[in-house]
Formats: sequence, C-alpha cells, structure tokens
Amino acid sequence: MELYDKYVGAVLSGRYRIERIIGVGGMAVVFKAFDLLMNKHVAIKLLKEEIAGEEDSVKRFVNESKAVAMMSHRNVVSIYDVNVSDDIKYIVMEYIEGITLRNYMTKRGRLTLREIISYTEQILLALSHTHSKGLVHRDIKPQNIMLLKSGIIKVTDFGIAKLPNAETVTMTDKAIGTVYYISPEQASGHPIDRRSDLYSLGVMMYEMATGELPFTADTPVSVAMMQINDQAKAPSELNPDIPKGLEQIIGIAMEKDPQYRYQSAEDMLRHIRRLKENPGVIFKIPKKHEEGEPKSVLSLLTGGGPAFPMIAGVALAFFIVFAIGAAFVLGKASDAMSQTVETIEVDDFEGRNYDATLAEALENSDKYTVKIEYEYSDAYEAGVIMEQSPAAGSSKKVKVELTLTVCSGNREIDMPSLSDYNYKAAIKELRNRGLDYAIEYKKDNIRSSGQVISTSPAAGEKVKVGSTVTVYVCDGFEDGDIKVPDFVGMTEKKAFKKLVELDLLPGAVSYVKDKADRGTVIKQSVEKDKEVLPNTRIGLTISGGPDYDPANPDGTTAPEETTEPPETTAPDTTTVDTTDAETTEAETTDPVTEDTTDSETTGDGAAEETTGPADNESADNSQSN
Repeated sequence: MELYDKYVGAVLSGRYRIERIIGVGGMAVVFKAFDLLMNKHVAIKLLKEEIAGEEDSVKRFVNESKAVAMMSHRNVVSIYDVNVSDDIKYIVMEYIEGITLRNYMTKRGRLTLREIISYTEQILLALSHTHSKGLVHRDIKPQNIMLLKSGIIKVTDFGIAKLPNAETVTMTDKAIGTVYYISPEQASGHPIDRRSDLYSLGVMMYEMATGELPFTADTPVSVAMMQINDQAKAPSELNPDIPKGLEQIIGIAMEKDPQYRYQSAEDMLRHIRRLKENPGVIFKIPKKHEEGEPKSVLSLLTGGGPAFPMIAGVALAFFIVFAIGAAFVLGKASDAMSQTVETIEVDDFEGRNYDATLAEALENSDKYTVKIEYEYSDAYEAGVIMEQSPAAGSSKKVKVELTLTVCSGNREIDMPSLSDYNYKAAIKELRNRGLDYAIEYKKDNIRSSGQVISTSPAAGEKVKVGSTVTVYVCDGFEDGDIKVPDFVGMTEKKAFKKLVELDLLPGAVSYVKDKADRGTVIKQSVEKDKEVLPNTRIGLTISGGPDYDPANPDGTTAPEETTEPPETTAPDTTTVDTTDAETTEAETTDPVTEDTTDSETTGDGAAEETTGPADNESADNSQSN
C-alpha cells in the first residue's frame, strides 16, 4: 500500500484530487477522491503499476469500464469517467459508503429470511438490467456486492463480464471467477449465458441461508470438479428453519443443467416475490428428464473434463463414419415417422378455475407438462387462470410445456404504523410497499411540523396494494380558546403567576444580559393574542440586568432583587439538635426552578438512526476491487 501513498494529494487529469486509499485488490488500488468539477466525492480505481503492461489485465480493465458504462440502475455501481493512457489507467466510479456482503455475512453467519429475500431481490433486479443489455457478469459473489447503510445493494466489478458482440477476456485463472460460486458450465469451459449468473446467485443464497458454502475442498480444482459433478446437501439439513419455498428456489437456481434452472432473472424474481408475500408458499416444480438419461456421443466428446486428443479424434472419426452410413436409413425413418406423429392442439384454459380437479387432470395428462405461476390482479377472482402459454389453438408435435398464470386474488397487506415518522420517510415506506398516498395537513400539539399524526386506513388494517393511503401530517400547533397574554414587561414572578391562572405551563426559561431591570420578561416563545389549548408551554426570556454575567449569575454587581415562583409556600422551620454543637435553627427556602423539559434547543450530538447492518466499518470496504 505504501507504494501508492504517493498518489494521495495528487490531482488526476486536473480534476480528481486523491484523498486516501480505501482498498487494494489483486489488480487495482481504489482511492477516495474529490471531483473538483462536479463538487462531489468519487472512487478512483487505478490499475496497479506492476500489471499495467499486461495485455490481459488491461483488457479486463477496459472491459469493466465498457460494461458498466452500458448500464444505469440503482443496484449497479455507476461509472463516471475512464482514462486508459500509456502512463496511467483508471476508472472513476460512484463512491459507495458501505461494506461488502462478504464482510457482512462473515460477521452475521446465517442471514434472516427477510435479509435473504431483500438482497436477492435487488441483485436479481440488477441482473435483469445487466442481461437486458446483453451482458453476463460471470463473477457474482458476495465480494462483488456492496451493502449500503440504507440496505440498498450495489453490484460491482464487471471486469470479466461477457460483452455482447465483442471480444471478452480470456478465461485465465484471473478471469474465471471464484470457484466457490461459478456454474458447472463455467468450470468446465462450456459456453455460458445469463443462467450462469443465476447459478452463482443460487450458491450465494445457499450460503446466506445456511452459513456454509455448498462445495469446499483443499484446492480450487477440486471445488470446480465438485461444481460439475457433485450434489450439495439440502439446505434444510444444515438449517432446519429454512422455508420449503426458499429451499426450492435455491435448488432450481443451482441445477447442474442450465435448461432446468430459472431461464431468466425475471423468472427467479417472480418466485422470490411470491416467497416474500407468503413465506409458507410451496412451488410446483416441473418434472425433469429421467435420472441416468444417457448423454449424446457429441456431448461426451465436447465435455469439459480432461480427455486425450487421440482418443477423442478416433471416437469422432468413428462417429462421422457411423453417421454417414446411417444417414439414408434415418432419413427414410424420419419421413415415415413424420406421417404418423400425432399433432397436439393446445386447449383453452383462460378463464377456467384452477381447482383440484383440473390440477389432477393436468398432472396425469399425456399432452401437457404444466408450470403454474401466481399473480395478484383486481381483474380476476382468486383461482381463475388469467393467461396461458402457448396460446389456445397452437399446434405442437411434441408434449406441450404449458404455463398457466393463476390469479392469487386482490393482494392485501397490513397497513404499517407510520405515526411520528417524518412524512418523507412515510411516503418512501408506502412506495416500497406498493401503495399510493395523499397528504393532508392538520394541527397537533404533540408532534412537530412534518411528523405523521395518523393514516387512513389505520395501522394494522388490511389494505390493497396500489390503493391510496391518506397521510395526516402535523402543520403546527392546534388553535385553542386561551388567548396568550403579553408577558413582555412583566416581572418573572407575575408572569409565572399568570401562566398558572390561565392553565398554561412554563416552557424553556433563559436569562440574558439586557438593559431592562433584572427579572423582567423581554421575550416570549408564543406571540401574544394567539389562541392555544390548555397546558401549552410558553418559553420566556428574562433579563438578568445590564451587568448580568452568565458565568457568574449571582455576582456582587448583580441587582439584589430576587424573584420567587408563583404561589410558593414557605417550608416549615425545623430545629436540628446536635450533641457536640450549639442548637441552630435551619431555615430552608425554595429556590427558583427553571423548567427545561421542553427546551426548543436540541444538542447537535444526537445519534442518527440508520438502517441496514449495524457495522460501521472503515471505508476500506467502501468499494469492491
């Protein structure tokens, strides 16, 4: 790290002033810097000097800048600028204050279901955006996920991402991704696609739910082979409290064969959100091919495991000769079969109720393999089939893979308690829950301006997603029938007496140096003639006289006049007898008491409430490398 201390204080490109090092990785050093042009903090990812001349390293560095520049999403780290000159190579990125998900998981161990769902949902949103741009991340792992204090997730490090229609980074030991999270096809050198990222995310979910990785061994090669060949323990064996639905999602994401995984981030996201709505949900999993189904000769020849080139060549030659010899026979057989294969016409299921009878019929059908998805809708009754794919009337010559979307009814949730929230925070909470809002302002003597008084529907009531919640926000104190008098010019004693007579309370009382006589009220917190409710507190500012010294309020130069609170009763005089001293009469007088219960001045040292993990780590974890 000392090698790069020389950059601290330097200004790159006449614009980025380096403040400090916040992280060092295998290929790059990350600095916190200040953008003098945009007047904000940024992160500078600088390629290490010792590898700046390596072609693969530079390619990966440029690859990352191209990949991130294609995207704009709240769950993907933003890139602002790139410099790839001969003498220095760096990327200017969004500065993130947070920790890696790796660090958070290490400290916490198993995560809660709520955390798993929240983090996975955000990562899937990022992947959905990434895949829509034709990109495959290829290195999804906790080290490349940043967790902000607000709970927001940021996906980082697109250094080995697969770009659309462009040369990608060579799959070396630096660019293959971490073996604990790579997909079987990635480990075996087969082509990869977006489903490979979903496998890696499935491994992350496994670790979040159990506190353990699915595959571990002494060497990276051994782990890679386990990814290809071995089946992980069921998550419920390691954590019996895992919901069945969560275990199913992890299982589908970690399928060895990509065709049996989720086919897109959106597919996986639908299951995650259904689990979020109903943690007890159990998904209907499509049947797979029979176990032990023989692989084709071609798949065996193109497998990723080690093979002798000579054996492969002989086998391939045999396969070609065999194929040529059989071509004519197979062609004739195909022509004959095409005349006898039965064409299947897809039935119309839309509008029908998906009940036990229909479910059983479809389960036992020779025509269909069925996948059921559930969605909330106000347009259909619960249990009604809203959509189907393929459409009714379609013709197929093989068994139809039918997807039915069934209405779950009008989605209802419990209205959260937002009382005393700042209204902006309340609005954000409502939006996060899929609710709309309307603001109405009211007077209130308990809450400060901008705080939520109540909502309609009230907290705890059922409310439909998408409906409008009325938020009542404090807009100052209520008017009452007590008219505030003009206390200015009154003596302190008279002012206190007047407050008591009117059923008002003294608020903050302060003493200041002023030309007015000592003990005279010179200012009041509520203006005169304003109508207020009983027990409203009125703050008073009182003169200590022209010679008043706050550091010595009872100094000899201060006037000798004293004031007493209204309607005080002198305590009884008591006599204390002692055996070794003269008997004296101790007279006690009540002092003037300042009521500062509702002081309007709040200390600047109040702790700020934060969300997300309680760890307040150093900024060394602020950016992924």
